[in-house]
Amino acid sequence: MIRYANESDLEFLKKYEHGISETELRNSIRADRILVLFHQDCLIGWLRFNLFWDNTPFMNMLYLLEEYRGHGYGTQLVRYWEAEMAKNNYKTVLTSTLSNEQAQFFYRKNGYVDCGSLLLPGEPLEILFLKHLT
Repeated sequence: MIRYANESDLEFLKKYEHGISETELRNSIRADRILVLFHQDCLIGWLRFNLFWDNTPFMNMLYLLEEYRGHGYGTQLVRYWEAEMAKNNYKTVLTSTLSNEQAQFFYRKNGYVDCGSLLLPGEPLEILFLKHLT
């Protein structure tokens, strides 16, 4: 089951979400910007997004508990998000990953194409990905 996160999911998300403050996490929940994924009534992952340039959905975080990776759950969650974005009349979505992470292969396999990059001092190259929704 996939649904939008609510306050009851906050403690679980705080345990794993280290790149976002609790205040912003709460704001994301209230704004319906986090989808949570369950397997047999257990929360196993989530997808957090925002709007790039205030008009293009950007997936900020896709996370699955380690034991659930490689079983298609990430693809299921991304496809659900894409369908939600299309239902809200968005035509394009974006995401990114570091060039030294395996996620780049996941995104390409799921129809995302490289569309740019960002290089911050002392960091690996950040690859930007784009997907047109149908």
